Amino acid sequence: MRKPLVIAAAALVLTACSVGTPLSVDVVRSEMLRCPEASYIDGMKGSLKWNYTTGLELKAFIDVYSVCGQEDMLDYADAWYDAVIAPDGSIGGKYKLTNYSTDHICPGRTLFQLYDITGKEKYRAAMDTLYRQLAGHPRTQEGNFWHKKVYPGQVWLDGLYMAQPFYAEYASRYLPDSLRQAAYSDITEQFELAFSHCFDPATGLLRHAWDSTGEMFWADPATGLSAHAWGRALGWYAMALVDVMEVFPQGELRDRLGLLLRRIYEALPRYSDPRTGLWYQVLDCPGREGNYLEATCSAMFVYAWLKGIRLGALGRGSRRAALKTYRSMLKTFVSTDEDGVVSLMNCCEVAGLGGKDNRSGDYEYYIHEPVRANDPKGIGPLIWAALEKERL
Repeated sequence: MRKPLVIAAAALVLTACSVGTPLSVDVVRSEMLRCPEASYIDGMKGSLKWNYTTGLELKAFIDVYSVCGQEDMLDYADAWYDAVIAPDGSIGGKYKLTNYSTDHICPGRTLFQLYDITGKEKYRAAMDTLYRQLAGHPRTQEGNFWHKKVYPGQVWLDGLYMAQPFYAEYASRYLPDSLRQAAYSDITEQFELAFSHCFDPATGLLRHAWDSTGEMFWADPATGLSAHAWGRALGWYAMALVDVMEVFPQGELRDRLGLLLRRIYEALPRYSDPRTGLWYQVLDCPGREGNYLEATCSAMFVYAWLKGIRLGALGRGSRRAALKTYRSMLKTFVSTDEDGVVSLMNCCEVAGLGGKDNRSGDYEYYIHEPVRANDPKGIGPLIWAALEKERL
């Protein structure tokens, strides 16, 4: 592994770049200052773990690099992937294909760009491994990927983001014509199935997850649905839609995904805070005692909104409202200290269902999960929202 970046030098770079530079650049530089190397992202303390949060944030870094061309951003991301992937392409950091976790697909997205830039064949080999995982990944009877093997029969909205953008990009680049269209159809159908099963007609929102077996203690016995629409879960789903749409060619399948995105953004305004236009931790309980405006889901919704407009799936007439919400997000959640270091406040650290902690998914559970600053699940979407704004 490379030696950590010199923090004092990073601080000088940050201060120099903070005057008149894009927010996307300042956020990346702030994270590089907080985390001397990428193995410190998300509290890893220097240990290597094939982790979706690290991969997500580094994908955002490479997206900024592709615009600004500042080589140390590329070096920072590449150093982590070079360390965690062996010369033969095998993935370290406790990755195990047969765990069949969609979370473990997500870090592979950055490899497409790193392979293009560096030409390291081990990155292509690692992508092939992740595709083999998807090829054998267990599914519900109707065809949705299980979220993880340890959650049999369960479809979480989170998992759509973890798996489908990688699946779409791999298909677009590496599958032969005879298989590519079938993969695109499979991806589209998985989005539609998840939407139909997680949809709550009373709110127009999607619940966090659906248990196809009907056996989980957190699931409604009649529907298999979890109890609430969790903000970040729907944020994951919205981001997955726009990221896959960007890969798909124009046509029927892309239009079907656009329809799902429009249905989400028809419902979301009813659940935003009237003062700020932002969204709550428990999405379907706006204003309820104990609920709070949450940064990661708000950043995700703003990013997907701006990108959906750019892709033509959401009307350009909503651009002014989207930009207003973007500015409100910065005012509400983003702070800059005297040295120019940018922070994102009010991020839910983690939330899930079942598992070893028997997470119930009820209202009290969600509002009592830890809250922290600069969670990667908010930093990445903040950077992407800023990039969309900067493209305008």
